[in-house]
Amino acid sequence: MKISTKLLTAAVPLALLIPLTAAAASSQTGPQQQVTCASVPLTAPQGAKIESMQAVQQPGGTVSFPATPLSPAITLTDVPAYCEITVALTHSGANDHVKVALTLPDTGWSGRLQATGGSAYTAAGFGAPMVQAVKDGYAAVSTDAGVPLTGLDTTWGLTADGRTNQPLLTNFATRSVHEAAVIGKEVTRKHFHREVSYAYWNGCSTGGRQGYAEAQNYPDDFDGILAVAPAVNWTQFAVATLWPQTVMNQDHHFVGNCVLGEFQKAAVKACDANDGVTNGIIDYPDECGYDPRRLVGTKILCDGKEITVTAADADVMRKIWAGPTDERGRSLWAGLPKGADFGWLAGTQADPSGNLFAPGFPVAVHWVQTFLERDPAFDTSKITYQQFRELFRQSVREYDDVIGTSDANLWDFRRAGGKLLSFEGTADQLIPPGGTLQYRQDVERRMGGAGRVNDFYRLFLAPGAQHCSDATGLVPTNPLGALVDWVEHGKAPATLAAASKDGSANRDLCPLPQLSRYSGHGDPKAASSYRCR
Repeated sequence: MKISTKLLTAAVPLALLIPLTAAAASSQTGPQQQVTCASVPLTAPQGAKIESMQAVQQPGGTVSFPATPLSPAITLTDVPAYCEITVALTHSGANDHVKVALTLPDTGWSGRLQATGGSAYTAAGFGAPMVQAVKDGYAAVSTDAGVPLTGLDTTWGLTADGRTNQPLLTNFATRSVHEAAVIGKEVTRKHFHREVSYAYWNGCSTGGRQGYAEAQNYPDDFDGILAVAPAVNWTQFAVATLWPQTVMNQDHHFVGNCVLGEFQKAAVKACDANDGVTNGIIDYPDECGYDPRRLVGTKILCDGKEITVTAADADVMRKIWAGPTDERGRSLWAGLPKGADFGWLAGTQADPSGNLFAPGFPVAVHWVQTFLERDPAFDTSKITYQQFRELFRQSVREYDDVIGTSDANLWDFRRAGGKLLSFEGTADQLIPPGGTLQYRQDVERRMGGAGRVNDFYRLFLAPGAQHCSDATGLVPTNPLGALVDWVEHGKAPATLAAASKDGSANRDLCPLPQLSRYSGHGDPKAASSYRCR
């Protein structure tokens, strides 16, 4: 039953590791009772049954995680020795086997618990995130929700007779993270012989969605939630990101990646200076009015061959940026932001004959095949515009109450004293930020406006940043530390310090509805040259 810490969960870059730097707040470390790495008596969460528990002492030191096809190798040094406890549980009638893993440092525990989130169709943040948490003085917990750790495997989503596996979907959507929080607190308390002082959530993408789901459904689980690039409005997002493939197939026109890249560069060139600074970044894509038809007739060099951009290229590009629409041309969901990379959502490939085709975003393809059509062999390239709209509505109708993560009622979370800190990259190439922005607006309407909501929920825009920490722009350098200061010392973050990947540019990001704007003078790479407006 042992879960190896050498496992790094990342099948697609839907949850690249966000900075897990040590919290800025002072350590809670004090005299600690001698602890032993061993199983502890455990009460099963309501509706669950404990199958087994195993404890394994890990030496710490230098801990390495191998590269995956889409994730670099990671090596952590100076990790304290830690106890790794794995709990297996099941639910009556579900035929499931869920693993909850904890890592508990032998020395330097701050009194805090940190739960780590998953990516794509993987629920767990096992591996590097949990060991980094140990290094930072946290006890850590995560859960696989009883589904595979391979990122894009959705075979668990259907029963043998072809129906939706509701128990496992419920695990993945909400139940397992809540149970991990309950188990994590109890095991940590019994291991260290003292209560957890503060509990935090830390996740991006699917992990971000899990954090928002906790705030909506289990407001007492965590004192602070760091939820980055969250896949909220899952039932819309998981179909809407199939839109580029549908457009190319239905318009019978496939735009090569080189040409797509030229549209991206042209948009950046046209709108880069709108914020007063020319730095290769569109700070706020919604303010970019670039029309792709301006590139028609332009000759570009692709793989040594001269290509002329056509009106058909521009029309496909216009539809992808605009996002999916209903029968009357009204927006169903946000499109890819101008300036974002096209590779994952709209990238094309060539078949053996050299003909281009659009494979589609894997997360969306698997959602439609498994949970909507209930047919793993369903060919999403055949979807018509009308079928797309019907699938979009079906997704919301059948699954919004299960995994939509769009409930704007956060009153219980606010009353519990919870704090939700979130940021979105304006060039997010996997989950267009429009969904999170719409959710934030819904919360403001429900709960009395931006001022009141900012008392407990702050959302920051990171200019030019891509999904999670894969950054071309500016990404917060220590968001977890800011959250800890907010929770434990009442210091609500007026700004979040952010930097470019190479450290050459710095800026303080502002919580919505404020935006970080260049003051008009000073070094455009220096944070002191920007103001919240």
